[in-house]
Amino acid sequence: MSRYLSTTVLQWLALSLLLGAIPARAAEPLGLRQAVDEALASSPGLAAIEARARALAAIPEQRGTLPDPRLTLNLLNVPLDSLSLTQEGMTQVQIGISQALPFPGKLALQEAVARELAKAAELDLGELRLALARDVKMVWWNLFYLDRALETVASNQTLLRQFVEVAQSKYQVGKGLQQDVLLAQLELSKLLDHKLALEGMRRNEAIRLNTLLDRPAEGEVRLPQRVDEGVPALRAKRELMERAKMLRPRLMARERLLEAARLRVKLAEKDYYPDFRLGAAWGVRGGENPDGSDRTDFGSLLFSMNLPIYSDSRQDRALDQRNSERLREQFALHELRLRVMEEIGRALSDYRRSSEQAVLFKSGIIPQASQTVASMLAGYQVNKVDFLNLVRSQITLYNYETQYWKALSESRQALARLAAAVGEEDIYEK
Repeated sequence: MSRYLSTTVLQWLALSLLLGAIPARAAEPLGLRQAVDEALASSPGLAAIEARARALAAIPEQRGTLPDPRLTLNLLNVPLDSLSLTQEGMTQVQIGISQALPFPGKLALQEAVARELAKAAELDLGELRLALARDVKMVWWNLFYLDRALETVASNQTLLRQFVEVAQSKYQVGKGLQQDVLLAQLELSKLLDHKLALEGMRRNEAIRLNTLLDRPAEGEVRLPQRVDEGVPALRAKRELMERAKMLRPRLMARERLLEAARLRVKLAEKDYYPDFRLGAAWGVRGGENPDGSDRTDFGSLLFSMNLPIYSDSRQDRALDQRNSERLREQFALHELRLRVMEEIGRALSDYRRSSEQAVLFKSGIIPQASQTVASMLAGYQVNKVDFLNLVRSQITLYNYETQYWKALSESRQALARLAAAVGEEDIYEK
């Protein structure tokens, strides 16, 4: 029995060691589209706005429905000396029903106001979806840039180590200077410091992205190593602005609020007219008439209306208030349109600048800088180039490579801002 247990324990240990030797499967790279879809599907902020929109969508029908009728039960003309219901002929038990009737058109206006507010809330949901997608894209591209910057740091560290080896070899044979070795080691230390700063920035951006995706904050985030680095052509600026006027949810929501304000003005004008109440009642009498016959029941019809006679201090003031609210919404809509046009213009300008920089770095500056480094390295090995100039050329190439990835990331972030400003993803030239 003990031999069997020992064998089992050994097998278990062997299996544990084997499983430990197998590396854990790395997380799948998180693509940009996947990140946006995941954020839109799991955001608690979106869920809260959606619940608010559903709540407001249930209001219009309520506001367009008549108030509940009122049921009344009365004891009329009861003698206080006997409290008898049959002693006096005018004593009766009355049951009635009445219905309030707002002036014609008021209910329809109330329903229309509530419907416009519900539409605005639904459009607010669309605006939040655009903003969330924009934020996810911005953080994703920041992470992509930081990953490429860290790759560039690693490759430059490798090259500088090679420079150190070359400098040490030349120093050992008496053809180089010790200061060359020290200079290369100093640049390596600077790269390490930059790497630590980039890694800290990446951790912060990963936390931001995980938060937007409703994931654990410290979870691993891996992005694809390569993306399409092309420069897509965009629609004309005027066309983008016109599409924003038709598609941007925030603009359409503000238009709905303006329409609600106009309807409130009409509703305030209706308050100059009275509301009504109609009803009917049936009075039951007990006892007998003097001739011995049963007493006849009574029937009543009821009509009442309010008298808006204090219009100078109530209706007039209410109408002034609603007109001021309408003007406020008009100015707010105009200001928002100007702001949206500014967002589109700035995003387009930033995209053109950063994309042109990226093309310049990739097609011109970086190839030239790479050739310069290769030429200087060959010259240094035969003592025709100063080591300081060689190191400077390599650091310059590193800076250009980093700036290229930064410019590419900024161009894609500008596209994310442009899509959010226009209100749709289809911003590209056909």
